[in-house]
Amino acid sequence: MRLGLALSGGGIRGVAHAGVLKALEENGIKVDVIGGTSCGSFVASLYAMGYSPYYIYKLFELYAKEIININGAPILSGIGNYILSKKVKISGFRTGESIEKIFDEIASRKGIKTIKDIKMPIAIPTVDVSSSEEFIFSNIIPENSENYISNISVGKAVRASSSFPVFFSPCKYEEHKFLDGGTLNNVPVIPVKKLGTDKIIAVNFSADAIEENSNLMDIVMKTIDIMGNKISEDGLKEADYILTVPSDKTGLLDIQKMHKCYKFGYDAVYEKIDEIKKIIDII
Repeated sequence: MRLGLALSGGGIRGVAHAGVLKALEENGIKVDVIGGTSCGSFVASLYAMGYSPYYIYKLFELYAKEIININGAPILSGIGNYILSKKVKISGFRTGESIEKIFDEIASRKGIKTIKDIKMPIAIPTVDVSSSEEFIFSNIIPENSENYISNISVGKAVRASSSFPVFFSPCKYEEHKFLDGGTLNNVPVIPVKKLGTDKIIAVNFSADAIEENSNLMDIVMKTIDIMGNKISEDGLKEADYILTVPSDKTGLLDIQKMHKCYKFGYDAVYEKIDEIKKIIDII
């Protein structure tokens, strides 16, 4: 039985996917095919390259500040000043070059350069902002499939999939300008299925309730979750099991809550482990 795992985007909350993988491994559940969008592509690529779930979490701890490059500055203040100054440009706040550099370096430790060098089947969605088309970075090109790219560095692929509009600039690759894969496919169930699976578990995040004391970032995250889950509705129907991880109002770049998010993912599996085992027929 070949099990696929499709990991959603969600900013720093994506570290929860490492917790999910850790709990699955502890229960003897082997993932054979993996895919991830945006921050989900961080975890999917690292796991596919052979890094353990806990080591992935430690890599998040090590590199989060460098990737985000906020240096303690409140992101909401930055957005407000940027917009009010009437200097809104397509370039966004950050180039995303740090993401590309870090992931290329991490990949090189495993002797990996491009997506096609990865042994474990993997799918990473992105969107070309010019053509509005979805592209998939993968080491396997399914028959009769278009817009698949394999000869691209791991760092460039991850950067492209996680180039969240405004926060990061579009990622240029050949004639393309790629934006966050969550624009069209926040939970890549169908791309994972095309790589050959018998069962698929999809992992997404719950949308926190908006309350009287909710701030602007709470509303932003609620909007992202609503859009992401709506966009992914058709794909989620193809999943055999949907694991929804709580987020406790974790902001897009809220690195102070990384450990809490990791534990949310880990605990979510254990809370549903009997259901998961039943779905994938290992009870």
